[in-house]
Amino acid sequence: MTTTTTSIGGGGEDRVLATAQQIVKSLNTPKEVREDMLLIFSSFDNRLSNITDLINGEDSKAENDRFEAAEKVIFRWESNSEAHRNSVPWEESPDESGEYLSAVDEILTLMEGLSVRSDNELVDRAENALQIAMTRLEDEFRHILIRNTVPLDLERLYGSIRRVSLSFASNDGEIYEEFESFGEEDRDAGRFHERGGSLGDTDVDLIHPDAVVELKEIAERMIRSGYEKECIQVYSSVRRDALDECLVILGVEKLSIEEVQKIEWKSLDEKMKKWIQAVKIGVRVLLTGEKRLCDQIFEGTDETREICFNETAKGCIMQLLSFGQAVAIGRRSPEKLFRILDMYDAMADVLPDLQQMVTDEYVVIEARGVLDELGDAAKGTFAEFENAVQSEASKKPMLSGEIHPLTRYVMNYVRLLVDYSHTLNSLLDTGEEELQRLQGLPNDDLGIESMSPIGHRLLLLISNLESNLEEKSRVYDDGAMQCVFLMNNILYVVQKVKDSEIRKLLGDQWVRKRRGQVRQYATGYLRAAWSKALSCLKDEGIGGSTSNASKMALKERFKNFNANFEEIYRIQTAWKVPDAQLREELRISISEKVIPAYRSFMGRFGSQLESGRHAGKYIKYTADDLEGYVLDLFEGTPGVLHHLRRKST
Repeated sequence: MTTTTTSIGGGGEDRVLATAQQIVKSLNTPKEVREDMLLIFSSFDNRLSNITDLINGEDSKAENDRFEAAEKVIFRWESNSEAHRNSVPWEESPDESGEYLSAVDEILTLMEGLSVRSDNELVDRAENALQIAMTRLEDEFRHILIRNTVPLDLERLYGSIRRVSLSFASNDGEIYEEFESFGEEDRDAGRFHERGGSLGDTDVDLIHPDAVVELKEIAERMIRSGYEKECIQVYSSVRRDALDECLVILGVEKLSIEEVQKIEWKSLDEKMKKWIQAVKIGVRVLLTGEKRLCDQIFEGTDETREICFNETAKGCIMQLLSFGQAVAIGRRSPEKLFRILDMYDAMADVLPDLQQMVTDEYVVIEARGVLDELGDAAKGTFAEFENAVQSEASKKPMLSGEIHPLTRYVMNYVRLLVDYSHTLNSLLDTGEEELQRLQGLPNDDLGIESMSPIGHRLLLLISNLESNLEEKSRVYDDGAMQCVFLMNNILYVVQKVKDSEIRKLLGDQWVRKRRGQVRQYATGYLRAAWSKALSCLKDEGIGGSTSNASKMALKERFKNFNANFEEIYRIQTAWKVPDAQLREELRISISEKVIPAYRSFMGRFGSQLESGRHAGKYIKYTADDLEGYVLDLFEGTPGVLHHLRRKST
């Protein structure tokens, strides 16, 4: 088909062009569609061939107008930016900030079209305006972050934390002033042990929620404009400082490994407690909140979001890990074990969350490494404690024969260890050496094979304590005193086992065996303490029957018995049996053994002396007198036989 050209003059051509242009405009279609329609029109009439240039010219003019309007907004804010910022914050002037963001959007949209055109001047102007806008937005992004950071509210936060306090002395109020080998640096340091509290579900606002929308809008423009790096730097820098401030509020200081290892124990213990809470709060509250904040502000940009969080969190995490490592590689001493176990538990508890949030492999590897080091420190410290119990060699006797500080310390220590059975079972193992030692114990029927690792180690530990106590009992020359000392201490061990979770680890058979051991010591005491006195009440050697026994021999027997009894009374009223039931049982055993023998001897031979001169010099006591005096034994205060002194005067 041939195109027809009609000559109707210049005015007619203009009218045709104007009419076609008006038709296309009235359709309100996109630019690409309009251009296609014009090509179709021009194929019918060559007078329409210039219409494309006309419309492109109009589009170019419209683009220039929009650019100049947007540029004007950018420059207007730039000219009074400082004054405006000081008077009305960005987030509190939504109309003006919205206008500014729209201007940035306009320039970005125009630049996408300019990139394929050759108008270098307009491209330069657009890039300049965009650079100015990005500088402005970068500053506003920083100021909004800083202004809207929410300080950490410890009072509110700790309200959600349940504190659990455990007395290291197990409510006995025991102080280990006599104990020379344990806690030399600070004898009271290990007296009370406080477990780290548990943290419930706690959300905190790190940034005022209303500001998050503003931050997100600015971040979107900066990333779209190619200023992603600057956005990340500003965000991570401000939020890193905010997290550092949170650690300060939580009591975590920036200390080098060398500085940590120079801190004396009492101060270090406080720092360890604060670190435990800081780890829990840091991961479960602060970093979780920081991750949520990054997800909101950088929604839709996964890589940017990931980088921002990693860069923000890294400093906080590494500071916590540095302290944990310093403690782990520090000097090992028994009083540190429970706090190290608390640190290990806290780290193990938050590590899965940390690994899920942090994608920086270096940080994750460091966290795992510190957890392993804390585990090694716990195992090494436990071994130090075992060695210390075995080798503690203080020779100072307990004057009253009561419970040795070593026994108190070890058993209260062991009771706390049971609270960490789950952790210690995962850390400890029963090696070849331990197995050989277990097999060498006289406990074949205790079911050692079915015991847990912590059960094995506690069995060995208490066996070492018992061996040490046997050795310490030898400092007493008096065999009866040895028995009282061992009786007191073994009973204390049994009671601590029986009344705690240790019983489940060692078993009822262990308790029964030790109770039998206490009874054996009681029998040994009676034999060592009273055999000499009781021998005075025997018939042998008196020189005849009941009716014609030698008065001289009888006088000697009564005199010797009195002397023995008075010596026992003088000494053993100063001895102490702390357990009321054991004390009563011993007194009953003494009475059952001594009083009937004395009453029988008196019944058979007393009458031969009572009729003679100075009878009271030999028969000083009735059976009831003796029974009363027996009740004074083992009170820990030296007694005086007032009744005797009154009679003798």
